[in-house]
Amino acid sequence: MTPIHAALFSKDPLLQQLVEKIGPLPETSVPKPIYEALLSSIISQQLSVKAAATIKKRFFGLFPDQYPDPSLVLSLPTDQMRAVGLSGQKTGYIQSVATHKAEGHLEDQELAHLPDEELLARLVQIKGVGRWTAEMILMFALHRPDVMPVDDLGIYNAMKRLYQFEEPHKAAKSIMLSLSEAWRPNRTLACRYLWHSLDNMPVGSSES
Repeated sequence: MTPIHAALFSKDPLLQQLVEKIGPLPETSVPKPIYEALLSSIISQQLSVKAAATIKKRFFGLFPDQYPDPSLVLSLPTDQMRAVGLSGQKTGYIQSVATHKAEGHLEDQELAHLPDEELLARLVQIKGVGRWTAEMILMFALHRPDVMPVDDLGIYNAMKRLYQFEEPHKAAKSIMLSLSEAWRPNRTLACRYLWHSLDNMPVGSSES
């Protein structure tokens, strides 16, 4: 697939060379339900992969069939949620996600047809979900093909190295967006290669 991928970025010779150098990327996982992806993302915030996996396993294990039904999440005592390793702040965020799901605002069949920006606007209304988190949901849970997460520190570092600009992250966002125009409509794939060039996955953002 690499020659095909490289051809997608013919408008950007630097990125095209990077894609050719890296070679095939690992297969992406199957799309995930938005509700469960949001819960996983919140649990993972500011944690190592190993720590996040441990807490996620404990949390999902609290529920029948390992499915955090929103009504059960909302009826679960806070102390029980804290006991699996969740912070008080994340407990509140998870309750917010469960409330949105219980109210019918996170149904995949209703959200799937929304344009990226409209879907992002919906997701960031949830407490604890900033734009970066919402963009990760679009990229990795929903496999939206043309997402450009300019807040991601890994993307910034990879682009800074590839394109040799010196601006700090905040000032560089307009540069990053301008460069990414040449990657449309495959910016998600471009970002996967950029992350891989640093030998890491999304490392976070400056969002609060």
